[in-house]
Amino acid sequence: MKRQGRFDRLVENAARRIAQKTSRRSLLARLGTLLAGLALVPVLPVDRRGAISRARAEEFAKMAQTTDPTQCNYWRYCAIDGYMCSCCGGGPSTCPPGTHPSPSSWVGTCINPDDGQAYLIAYRDCCGKDSCGQCACLSLEGEMPVYRPQLNNDIVWCFGAPNMVYHCSSAAIVGRA
Repeated sequence: MKRQGRFDRLVENAARRIAQKTSRRSLLARLGTLLAGLALVPVLPVDRRGAISRARAEEFAKMAQTTDPTQCNYWRYCAIDGYMCSCCGGGPSTCPPGTHPSPSSWVGTCINPDDGQAYLIAYRDCCGKDSCGQCACLSLEGEMPVYRPQLNNDIVWCFGAPNMVYHCSSAAIVGRA
């Protein structure tokens, strides 16, 4: 008879202890639970932001301009989605007459091509009139479905405004990023 090695004895003793302390039914129940759990792993929600390419401020800055705020490539609009207030009677950072700025906003970091500096931009929806319908700038890079609100830019931010009707979006400079 062949002599057993240390590893073989260790595995055999562990298997015997498990067999003495657990029943077959218990083992089968645990094995079934483990297999069912493993089968459900693919349907669990997973944060896949790592698959999304990182901020595109540098790419946008290469094509951005600083003179015409009615164009989608105006430097402050690197993370905006909607109608530009500068085409609707307001300015790049002001709401048109008859509308109210929403009390909430979302932010983005844009690079000013004139000085090469990154600035924090507060995007705020102007609410109270029907949609402007002019100068639609739709930034879809990295956008996720609406059930992932932190990565979806189609949310109307008119919460808390006197009127929830979306009109346009403004882009105010908060400061250097």
